[in-house]
Amino acid sequence: QLQLVESGGGLVQPGGSLRLSCVASGFSLTYYPIGWVRQAPGKDRERISCISSAGGLTYYAGSVKGRFTISRDNAKNTVYLQMNSLKPEDTAVYYCAKTPQCDDYLGSVRFNADIWGQGTQVTVSS
Repeated sequence: QLQLVESGGGLVQPGGSLRLSCVASGFSLTYYPIGWVRQAPGKDRERISCISSAGGLTYYAGSVKGRFTISRDNAKNTVYLQMNSLKPEDTAVYYCAKTPQCDDYLGSVRFNADIWGQGTQVTVSS
């Protein structure tokens, strides 16, 4: 069974940091770009970041650029999302997703996912 499993979410104070992990099972991440999407209550899903298969290209939405960093360790079959300077508006469920390709256009990250993780909750609150 092809799966992505996220972890690392939790409750953090504004200005704090979290690192999310996305681990693949049933397939190798090596050959695929991986993206991160978040969904806040009552809002549409927002594609916030994506990394190319080899890790040489990364893309960020304007809302997280300069604060979040996506990276990957293909040997561990894992993609990470380091989130710094967290704000209450970053509160959401965060999903990782496998995609055939990704890019950005006019500040928006673009990709169509074919495998989704189950999500991990991030809450930023004092």
